Amino acid sequence: MAGADEKDLRPDPDSLLAAARREGRGKLKIFLGAAPGVGKTYAMLSGARRLRCEGVDVVIGLVETHGRAETEALLEGLEVLPRRHVDYRGRVIEEFDIDAALARKPALIVVDELAHTNAPESRHPKRHQDVEELLRAGVDVWTAVNIQHLESLADVVSRITGVRVRETTPDTVLEKADEVVVVDITPAELLERLKEGKVYLPDNARRAAEGFFRIGNITALRELALRRTADRVDDQMVEYLRQNAIQGAWPTAERILACVGPDPASEALIRSASRIASGLNASWMAVALERSAATTDEPELRRLEQNLRLAERLGADSRRIAANNMADDLLRLARRENITQIFVNRARGGPFARWRRRDLAGALIRGASDIAIHVLAGENAPRRRRPRKPVAPSAFAAAAATVVLLVAAAVGVGEIVAAHLRLPNLSMIFLTAVLGSAVLFGAAAAIAAALLSFFAYNFFFIPPLYTFTIAEPHELFALVVFLIVAVLTGGLAGRAREEASAARRRAATTQSLYDFARKLAGVARLDDVLWTFVAQVANILKSQAIILLPRDGDLEIRAAFPPEDAIAPAEWAAAQWALKHGEPAGCGLDTLPNAKYQFHPLRTSRGVIGAVGVEPPDGRKTFAAEEERMLLALGDQAAISIERTLLVEEAAKTAAAMEKERLRNALLSSLSHDLRTPLASVLGSVTTLRQFGASLCDRDKDDLLLAIEEEARRLARFVSNLFDMTRVESGALDVKHELVDVEDAIGGAVSRARKAFPERRIDAALAEDLPLVRGDGPLLEQVFFNLLDNADKYVPAGATTRVRARRRGNEVVAMVEDDGPGAAPDKLEMIFEKFYRGEPGDGRPPGTGLGLAICRGVVEAMDGSIVAESPIAQGRGLRVSITLPAADLADEQAEKALEG
Repeated sequence: MAGADEKDLRPDPDSLLAAARREGRGKLKIFLGAAPGVGKTYAMLSGARRLRCEGVDVVIGLVETHGRAETEALLEGLEVLPRRHVDYRGRVIEEFDIDAALARKPALIVVDELAHTNAPESRHPKRHQDVEELLRAGVDVWTAVNIQHLESLADVVSRITGVRVRETTPDTVLEKADEVVVVDITPAELLERLKEGKVYLPDNARRAAEGFFRIGNITALRELALRRTADRVDDQMVEYLRQNAIQGAWPTAERILACVGPDPASEALIRSASRIASGLNASWMAVALERSAATTDEPELRRLEQNLRLAERLGADSRRIAANNMADDLLRLARRENITQIFVNRARGGPFARWRRRDLAGALIRGASDIAIHVLAGENAPRRRRPRKPVAPSAFAAAAATVVLLVAAAVGVGEIVAAHLRLPNLSMIFLTAVLGSAVLFGAAAAIAAALLSFFAYNFFFIPPLYTFTIAEPHELFALVVFLIVAVLTGGLAGRAREEASAARRRAATTQSLYDFARKLAGVARLDDVLWTFVAQVANILKSQAIILLPRDGDLEIRAAFPPEDAIAPAEWAAAQWALKHGEPAGCGLDTLPNAKYQFHPLRTSRGVIGAVGVEPPDGRKTFAAEEERMLLALGDQAAISIERTLLVEEAAKTAAAMEKERLRNALLSSLSHDLRTPLASVLGSVTTLRQFGASLCDRDKDDLLLAIEEEARRLARFVSNLFDMTRVESGALDVKHELVDVEDAIGGAVSRARKAFPERRIDAALAEDLPLVRGDGPLLEQVFFNLLDNADKYVPAGATTRVRARRRGNEVVAMVEDDGPGAAPDKLEMIFEKFYRGEPGDGRPPGTGLGLAICRGVVEAMDGSIVAESPIAQGRGLRVSITLPAADLADEQAEKALEG
């Protein structure tokens, strides 16, 4: 139990992570008021003056005094940034200069009117976005806003006061604030200030008192401000308890789901769900329901996108569901996401309209046994009729002519059948015409064919013939039944056609995504991924596409189709915004709408890794909803592939860095041993000679001098190997391609080896018909000496080292064999790596690990090859074979002629 208690008392990781993310950001303090004139700006400037007196670097970025003398007096002595002047429609507008603020970068800046909308051509459309950029730059910001300017409360304030609020700011700005100060006075005091002219000028004050500034309005706004601040304080308290692992009363976990559609009532539904979610400290999601075979027109898709974006601004997680049974699929999603409350609009219209739209609210109430369903009545505004998609006159004429021809054909067939056969009912022939119209042109054509067939069947086949009069009641009943059956079957056939058309569109979309994924699966290089992506986007959207990725802190164009190597400054700004903020920017959007391209961020699990820009086709400012979905889907796939290639490159760099580190450690280890040991021996011998030389006999002196000579040669070989290895790796090794006698090179190496280690027996057996090879004689001799030296280190005393050479076709094969312990089969390739050293063979320390690496480098520079084999006899021994191409005979003769 103690372990469980300790676990429960640990700080909440999410809260600690959120606190860590705020490190380095500026602090945001919001002065919140219920209405204009309560003293927000006055309180903000008073606090700024106090901090200025305490030595804090305070700057006034922008303050609106509205002509109030008391407020203007507080600005005296404070540094005020000059405003930026913008020419707009013949007027000069003064705006907050964010560039000057970033360049000045004070400790604290005061920026009034948080909900203000910036002038066109500004970097950000809203002032709260300017504030966010200042916070990211590490500047503390004080700002002020009234409660009516919060996005989720705009419709509530409109109903309370009768005044529609045009400038709003997202609720998330208030939620992310580090401190919220409520500036509050009583309604009576506010009205008194209004009368005294401390809020507005006298004329404006009188009109405001008659409209907005009524006691009931002020009281309601004051309650909203206090409630919202109380919610914010509760959030801060919960966050504090979680960060410090303090047990307390935790709020219940509520999750809210709002059903969103393209109708105007969904906007009010979203705001209501946001308010309740905020009041309950609950997370919530907005779900757009779409029938799998529904054909929604473009304006409705636009409204749906706007509603979803509004929900996202208010803090919702947006989802889309394509389903035939909306209630069941919605409840299935709600139970999977642990939803506790569902908000849905009531179906508008009469009982027939509700039945036709399948009354989603009623179905949810019947199916939800454990979820609360909130049904909103909505405003009593007239239902807006869905605009009909315009039909081209030629297409309409073709459809009408076809329907008439099909019905006329049905009449002709009926006349022929009636003349030769006596059928009880000819209406089935007309049903064929109705179904044909449905298959060719849809439900509307089918209904038209049904009505036309109704009158044709009556006129030509129901007595009395060639009149619209019906003599028998049962004939009338049969005709009405025919009409109903024709309309129903035609409608069903038309709907089946629409579903088939929607299925084909989805199949085409899926096929495009599959083809794109298959292309990316076969691409390994980053440039190939980028070119494949932009080409696919340009082909599908019939537009120009460009992709930018960061490199060394700056964005650069990596691929474009059609090819493009430069974009305008507006496009650069939009691309940088998309990369930095992870939000779309550019053409047709709120941020930097004057750009030619619309840029979307490429997101992965590691964050935003780039931005893709696409120019809307056909001169439009925005993309159609289906085009935007396709672009986002392609972007997600491309982002995954880009991340994959980047990870591969990083893995290769990491492997290279690890190999470099391994070699560095090996070199340091080799240097520390192979330099320090002989130096210690030399210094010891020299010191002995200097201190005790007079008392030593000649034999001891000779031994010390011999030790100095051997260790000095050992050092010389080590330094020479290092130098040769450096030349091999850097490509500075100057290998000559002269005619070389292999027998001479081997003979020279054997002579040197016998002098260097006279106790070692070396047996050389060379063929008499060895041809000349092209190479560097001294270097080739050094190769054979290194092989003999390596054998001497790892072969026991008394063993024999054998050197063999023979001709094999147009090649010369030379081998150095020993009877030592050999090498394991999996180590045969490693012995040619730098600094790899085997176990000592005769008790002496191993070599530097460079000799065989130098041999490989020299032999390969002579266009030869070198390999190792082990064991070679009775489980022991090592054979190193060198293969060199024989020199061409014509080259030999030309060489001799030149010498002659």
